Amino acid sequence: MKIIIIGAGPGGYETALLAAKRGVEVVLVEAGHVGGTCLNEGCIPTKSFCRNAEVLDELRDAEAFGVTGLSYDFDFKAVAARKNAVVEQLRGGVEGLLGHKLITLVRGKASFKDQHTVSVIPSDSSVISSEAEGRVEKSLEYSADYIIIATGSVSASLPISGAALPGILTSREILDLEEVPSRLCVIGGGVIGLEFASVFRSFGSEVTVLEYFKDILPRFDSDLSKRLKQSLGKRGIEINTQAQVTGITIDDSSVYKVSYTRKGKEETVEADRVLMAVGRKANVDSLNLADAGIEFTPRGIVVDDRTMQTNVPHIYAIGDINGKMMLAHAATFQGIVALDHIMGIENNIDLSVMPAAVFTTPEAASVGMTEDECKEAGRSVKCLKSFFRANGKAVTMAQTDGFCKLVVDAETGEILGCHLFGPHASDIVQEACALISRKATIEQFKDIIHTHPTLTEVLQSAAHNG
Repeated sequence: MKIIIIGAGPGGYETALLAAKRGVEVVLVEAGHVGGTCLNEGCIPTKSFCRNAEVLDELRDAEAFGVTGLSYDFDFKAVAARKNAVVEQLRGGVEGLLGHKLITLVRGKASFKDQHTVSVIPSDSSVISSEAEGRVEKSLEYSADYIIIATGSVSASLPISGAALPGILTSREILDLEEVPSRLCVIGGGVIGLEFASVFRSFGSEVTVLEYFKDILPRFDSDLSKRLKQSLGKRGIEINTQAQVTGITIDDSSVYKVSYTRKGKEETVEADRVLMAVGRKANVDSLNLADAGIEFTPRGIVVDDRTMQTNVPHIYAIGDINGKMMLAHAATFQGIVALDHIMGIENNIDLSVMPAAVFTTPEAASVGMTEDECKEAGRSVKCLKSFFRANGKAVTMAQTDGFCKLVVDAETGEILGCHLFGPHASDIVQEACALISRKATIEQFKDIIHTHPTLTEVLQSAAHNG
């Protein structure tokens, strides 16, 4: 058996490694750096920035812990250098793993020639000149029994005037800034926009966030969204919801003016830099999907939810490219599901139980159904809450802002969802993920002993409040 995997992001390279471990020959094609968006311009570099922001915040609060007379300077160039070193270290690790004897790593841009053949223009390709044919790039062709598409996504933009002005940042360019902007306008109050808003506020920027919907984080639990908005507001981040951005201009002083309408009024935000963070779109443009007969929509490639198969049975699509859940760990597990299906292996992976986290300060995290989703589905639920201000560990850390919300089936007691806002929410949510994926009840959870004092006791406190 031979598999071609297009894209070496988390979904692609981890699927390739698992396939090779199982004795399958793999051709892995990548146009850029291995690790994809996540490692090179997404999850990892942004979390490096988040750590720097965390350290700065702790230094500012040092007197509360008895550290006085502290003096320090903030070197943003050192922050960027550290971020680059982290990325290079992890990328080197992935490169080493992909040296497996059953994996052929091909550097170049892939497109479909037919349903079993992929054409690749190598990244270092030279150009053949011919009077008859003009300039033709060299290409390589690979065929396989199965093909997995894992080309990820690219930053989306608003169809407004000024969106393409020089200097308008995406989540990629903002990572390469050479200095901290005095004023930053973030268009979009989703995960990406809020993480950068939180980070650059800690770095010293005045930050304004413009969000089209009535709440930030529109796909998260509404209680969580509202509380996070309040918390970020207390940190000095101005968040305007129900704000429809209509255009961007720049004056002779290199000041951007972002125009928007809100509650029927025209308003303007001035900023030194503007971040366009209105989501991402599936990276399908160069794949030539039509020649392979693969169905796709503006949202992404159409796949079977259970197998990740496209309408062409031996071709699969995993990760951001199918538009289902644009998260690195979603891509990884969709890859496992696809490979297992190819190899006829049964598994118990439930892709509907997908944890998500927002690395703001404080963090937010969610898994399972929201209260509103349960109501829309006609399920009767009860919501159990607890607060970090009553958690001993949180008090010792002086990080008491936040809460835990468990959504529980009112009849069966099954835990359907968990929504957290507070310190280390991204870590704590994993316990809830395990419970939900195994359809545990709230009574069963009450019987599980937790170490004291720990932040995870916030889950137990919520359970016992029912």
